[in-house]
Amino acid sequence: MQIAQFEEGLHGRVALITGAAVGNGRAFCERLAEEGAAIAIADIADASETVAAVSSITDRVRAYQGDLTIPETVERIVAAVARDLGRIDVLVHNVGLYEEEPFDLLTFEQWKRMLSVSLDSLFLVTHAVLPLMKRQNFGRIIALSSDTVWLGTPYLVHYVTAKSGIIGFVRSLAAEIGGYGITINAITVGLTATQDPTDRPMNRALLKDIIPPQCIHRADEPHDIANVVAFLAMPAASIITGQAINVDGGSARH
Repeated sequence: MQIAQFEEGLHGRVALITGAAVGNGRAFCERLAEEGAAIAIADIADASETVAAVSSITDRVRAYQGDLTIPETVERIVAAVARDLGRIDVLVHNVGLYEEEPFDLLTFEQWKRMLSVSLDSLFLVTHAVLPLMKRQNFGRIIALSSDTVWLGTPYLVHYVTAKSGIIGFVRSLAAEIGGYGITINAITVGLTATQDPTDRPMNRALLKDIIPPQCIHRADEPHDIANVVAFLAMPAASIITGQAINVDGGSARH
């Protein structure tokens, strides 16, 4: 069997980024491509704009469309990535749903949908890529969570519960896969990183309340998170696993 040869950074590696059609996910794709990785995008939405952006960095970029809460869809996409790009070394799980609702008005359907989008997708994609990573004796899994788990933000009970579940998943699974050279970590990001504050009055009000108490008085941007994703994806980050790293300008000091 031919042994793959890797250069410094992520050259020769393949990164699968979920939820990458827009926003933070697109920034993750671009940043990992800058480090030399081939990029596979999985999203329920059309990711053609992300493909176009990443194509200016590397021609090794593919997009796969589908609902990642459906087991058969996940199996199809992961198999296609392995076939088209040869391997999967890095998984950045960025699938999520943001929705504000007072608990008294929260329906069971909303609750179930939030948990399914955030946690079912994380389980299914991780479960599908782990056999590939184990055979390679290398893997980096990075799951996006939220600083609301440290802040206990109101009107987000279903959201905070789902994002807390991501951290529990990471902490427990790290102990099972570390012996295979695989790390798994979570990044908790600020609410401003999940919003577009320029075009919605509620988001502008959100920034007005959130930014003054932060240690760094600006909204966190996609590239801020992407730099942390890139670090955790590197071979050099092999000793860091089972952690939740907070990246929100010091709003939550975890």
